Amino acid sequence: MNNQPIGFLDSGVGGLTVVKEAVKQLPNETVYYIGDTLRCPYGPRPVEEIKQFTWEMVRFLLSKNVKMIVIACNTATAIALEEIKESIDIPVVGVIIPGARAALRLTSSHRIGVIGTVGTINSGEYTKAIQRKVPKTKVYGLACPKFVPIVESKQYESAIAKKVVDETLEAFSDKNIDTLVMGCTHYPLLKPLIKEKMGDSVQLVDSGAEAVSEVSMLLDYYDISADATDKGKNHQFFATGSKKLFEDITHDWLSIEDISVNRVTLP
Repeated sequence: MNNQPIGFLDSGVGGLTVVKEAVKQLPNETVYYIGDTLRCPYGPRPVEEIKQFTWEMVRFLLSKNVKMIVIACNTATAIALEEIKESIDIPVVGVIIPGARAALRLTSSHRIGVIGTVGTINSGEYTKAIQRKVPKTKVYGLACPKFVPIVESKQYESAIAKKVVDETLEAFSDKNIDTLVMGCTHYPLLKPLIKEKMGDSVQLVDSGAEAVSEVSMLLDYYDISADATDKGKNHQFFATGSKKLFEDITHDWLSIEDISVNRVTLP
């Protein structure tokens, strides 16, 4: 048993969708979460900058003595996961492989859509992960650069959000996909609008939620699950940008009492 916290990192608030699933599936675990809201979004940034920012959050979480790190950001996963896994001595989980695995499990036509940031789509990591397992699968990637700012500004239920989602996803109208991967952890906050646009014939994959199943498996594999009798659980949330906006979205999205957010400055 190991009652150290699990560290989650994201470019902003999107990784909270992963935390929501983690709290549900792993109720004995303590969550430490950092969102780099000051420098969000990561998608349009140069590769080296994304690596640098991700490493800064990793080092912050390591300073908090976490037992595992979840890179709850598709862009950071695509750019930095392998380097980080090879460089630190605790388990590190990304969101792309679990999302690709789930898409292949659900599709029957082997025509899969992937939506994500510019950085995630340009990396081609989802296409590689999917076609590595089933080469005949047709993968259609679509960058959605307007989605993250909508979520970060807490407009994900607005008329503007619906208009942006409808106009952006129109690109899939002639692709005949039966499965769509939400390849950014911000996007589940837009899920009702995405589902409405895509229709019942298209199944949605939440890559972040799928990653939590992998976290659960690794906790068992390394025998580092938290003790069910531990009463010292104290989730902690950190943001590099606006504390108020982060708190509003956190309270809106997570069913956790007494959430407090600390504003931090990364080196």
